[in-house]
Amino acid sequence: MTPLQKLACFGLAAVLLLVLGAVGGARLAAWHYRPLLDAANLDLASTRTARANLETLAGEQGRKLGELIQAGDLRERTAAQAQAKAAQEAQPDYAAANQLLRERTGGDPAQAAAAIIDQELGL
Repeated sequence: MTPLQKLACFGLAAVLLLVLGAVGGARLAAWHYRPLLDAANLDLASTRTARANLETLAGEQGRKLGELIQAGDLRERTAAQAQAKAAQEAQPDYAAANQLLRERTGGDPAQAAAAIIDQELGL
């Protein structure tokens, strides 16, 4: 064998060893990392499902919060209307009470109040 043939033979052997090493390394890497990749993909799928669930719940919570705010506003308006109506209906009673206070004569305020109440009740 000539030196050139020996060199070509060693070159081919080196290339063959490099290819075999690369294929073996790829197989070892796949054997080692495949379970880790499967677990990561499973975690990713469950995380995406949980995120979608949380987005749905957050949207529902926002809608319910809006409904509660609207109900609170309605109760507030209703209470204000009821308060205005009660004040308007109580106006004659306030006028009568003021009239009784003007009719009051001097002396002890407790006796005057008792006399006013008795007068009002017709006693």
